[in-house]
Amino acid sequence: MDCSIIKVINAAEKLKLYRERPDIFVREVFGVTPDPKQDEILRAFPHSPRIAMKASKGCGKTCTEAWLAWNFLLTRPHPKIAATSISADNLSDCLWTEMSHWQSKSQLLREKFIWTKTRIFAKDHPETWWMSARTWSKSGDKGQQANTLAGLHADYIMFILDESGGIPEAVMASAEAALSSCKEGHLLQGGNPTHLEGPLYRACTTEKNLWTVIEMTGDPDDPNRSARVDINWARSQIEKYGKDNPWVLVNVFGKFPPSSFNALIGPDLLKEATLRKYREGEFNAYPKILGIDVARFGDDSSIIFPRQGFQCYTPMQYRGVDGTEGAGLTIQKWNTWGADACFIDNSGGFGASWLDNLIRLGKSPIGIAFNSKASDPQYFNKRAEMAFLLVDWIKRGGWVPDIPELVQSLTQTTYTFKGEQLLLEPKEDVKLKLGFSPDHMDALMLTFAMPVEKQVQDSMFTPKTIHQIEYNPFSRDKATGDDTGAYIYDPRRL
Repeated sequence: MDCSIIKVINAAEKLKLYRERPDIFVREVFGVTPDPKQDEILRAFPHSPRIAMKASKGCGKTCTEAWLAWNFLLTRPHPKIAATSISADNLSDCLWTEMSHWQSKSQLLREKFIWTKTRIFAKDHPETWWMSARTWSKSGDKGQQANTLAGLHADYIMFILDESGGIPEAVMASAEAALSSCKEGHLLQGGNPTHLEGPLYRACTTEKNLWTVIEMTGDPDDPNRSARVDINWARSQIEKYGKDNPWVLVNVFGKFPPSSFNALIGPDLLKEATLRKYREGEFNAYPKILGIDVARFGDDSSIIFPRQGFQCYTPMQYRGVDGTEGAGLTIQKWNTWGADACFIDNSGGFGASWLDNLIRLGKSPIGIAFNSKASDPQYFNKRAEMAFLLVDWIKRGGWVPDIPELVQSLTQTTYTFKGEQLLLEPKEDVKLKLGFSPDHMDALMLTFAMPVEKQVQDSMFTPKTIHQIEYNPFSRDKATGDDTGAYIYDPRRL
């Protein structure tokens, strides 16, 4: 038999094998060994038209999507693949980058396909053999979103929804409609379980019988955990934030948060916090902090909120005061109480006059913009970070005064995920929902803006910093691993 014919036969047999066994394709074409969960997904693909990957952070789901996309492009005649994600940047930075990375590992794929920033296509059949990157508009209506994955007509079609937890239902609906008339169609979606709605949530709950659902977790105590997730990183996140933290539930355990997850804090927990009692002077060794939320509009209040350790004090509420009056009232409290730090909301410049007047009077207040960058990357901005530090403080023993405006603000403010970051409900939306501005909550949140050192007077009556034991809301007992809620030394105060 002619050698060229033998080569054709061997190539056809190899492609048939790769089509039936994507796991072998990955091993032979890319020279890598999938981990057990990835292997499970690869083996399931040929006979599972709908696969949903519910995954923690770093499990290799996007990598698996890229492997299957290349497998589909190589082993089906004239296939078409459409891929989308929660944003154009995410699609470009994640899935599309993975596609480029794995093509670079294979001479065969480099010879057969052209990669561009929005399209991958076969050199010999650019019009009928391709994969495209498609984006959708968050501001568009359902009809516009439904067009994202529309227009595919072929015998072999594949849709990939990366980070599908945040993708609108209309986008998924357009994909499902396109699969109704093809010879072989696949829906592959994967994401972190950030939303209690949307395609990923439905696939894992109400439509679980329609999908092959594969769970990928970074839980350090789960024997079936993904080996790709660094176990030391996973343990450090649990130790730092706690097992019930929504970010940890999603990104470490790969679990949907409980149904009430979008409430900043539950009413029962907050009620318990209002009933706590501490002895007079119990936290005298710890810094005294003022948080000030400055009124933005005529119906808003300016709030001065004092906090020391786990103890809050009754806040002062003022209406219709200007920057000069506000600074005078702050000075009075600052001096009589002996505050160590003062944080003022300077979002949009509303607190600028208070700040300027306090500085003119010899004080050193710190302006905080709520929309500024958080210190911790799990939070979308400073406002979200301060809110969750406040909630953590409450859970660990913080006393909250039973003020109706404060209680309602804390229990009715919600949060969500923006990508992998926690994002708090906008203040304007909270105000519309409550019928009043959450000024008390914002003022108390500001007491968690930055670490604070306690100041004492030396023999010459000059303020002097002392190293003190200070509350760290992310600390746990190092010996037992228990969440003690104790005050510990914070090296940021050196």
